[in-house]
Amino acid sequence: MTATIVGLKVPNFSAPMTSDQTFNISDYRGKHLVIYFYPKDSTPGCTDESIQFNDMQEFFAKKNCLIFGVSRDSVKSHENFRSKYGFKFELISDGNEEVCQMFDVIKMKNMYGKQVRGIERSTFLIDSEGLLKKEWRKIKIPGHAQEVLDSI
Repeated sequence: MTATIVGLKVPNFSAPMTSDQTFNISDYRGKHLVIYFYPKDSTPGCTDESIQFNDMQEFFAKKNCLIFGVSRDSVKSHENFRSKYGFKFELISDGNEEVCQMFDVIKMKNMYGKQVRGIERSTFLIDSEGLLKKEWRKIKIPGHAQEVLDSI
């Protein structure tokens, strides 16, 4: 699968997501997309990040922008996470890591002194023509959603 590069068109991909839907990037031409990758449903940092995007969802919508969260968790886990916090946007399940690999977010990380493979918290802004406009890697959560919104 081709890696994404800022300034180039994001390759079409599809993946299962919440609300019994399948995400196909080509279905969203004409809209800006924020796709944020997070390590795990219902963990403190991932919950905080998702709540920030959810709280600002209407401001993104006013800029013709949709938000999607992605992790390796199952659709069922995503449904529970989404329901628990009332997220207004869909969550994409990437259990086979194809989408993660396309965006190059799988990294070796230290967890309790051990090296583990995991998702590096990252966000990508795709414009209405399907071009990757901006990427944020190694995210610090406070203020991040606002920074993304300001970039549209």
